[in-house]
Amino acid sequence: MKDVYGLDTPEATRDHYQKWASSYDSEVASHGYITPTRVAEALWSKLPEPQTPILDYGCGTGLSGQALRTAGFEVIDGIDPTPRMLEEAESKGVYRQLSSFEISNPNPVNAGAYKAIAAIGVISVGAAPPETFDMLMKALPKGGLLAFSFNDHTLKDYSYTCRLNDWLDIGAARLLFREYGPHLPGMDLKSDVYIVEKA
Repeated sequence: MKDVYGLDTPEATRDHYQKWASSYDSEVASHGYITPTRVAEALWSKLPEPQTPILDYGCGTGLSGQALRTAGFEVIDGIDPTPRMLEEAESKGVYRQLSSFEISNPNPVNAGAYKAIAAIGVISVGAAPPETFDMLMKALPKGGLLAFSFNDHTLKDYSYTCRLNDWLDIGAARLLFREYGPHLPGMDLKSDVYIVEKA
């Protein structure tokens, strides 16, 4: 599991998650992975609308979709570049639709298609690069919400927090929620959970 933080290309990342798909849920559960629940509950606190479609970007095996469903959202679409992860997500039965995309595609999300996008544990060292934050913000309509997390490894990498701060500093986005708390307690890792509104 610690191998993930050393991945250095999009293809290496996809291949790693492809191999990890079958054991991912049990492995992260053994460390008490709580970030999906924290992000989903934070989003629900700002958007308590069960029928509003939510995009679960980088949905992986569907743990984030399950958390969104438990929080109250009933219309969830998932997208992920890893076919085997999507197979696991399909088996959870919480998604309206699931789709894949090429990891090299700079804009896999249709602009304005969703009022809220969740990227739980996705924009991260060892997963999606910092530019992903910009891409998701641009895909949101004005007033749209991005729910995401940065774990301790990511918080130490200025290139990630810089993207968020750039949007906030120029007034292109407003920070509605931020909370530092448990991420993978079994590995003594924490994460910041954010809800950002596009201005």
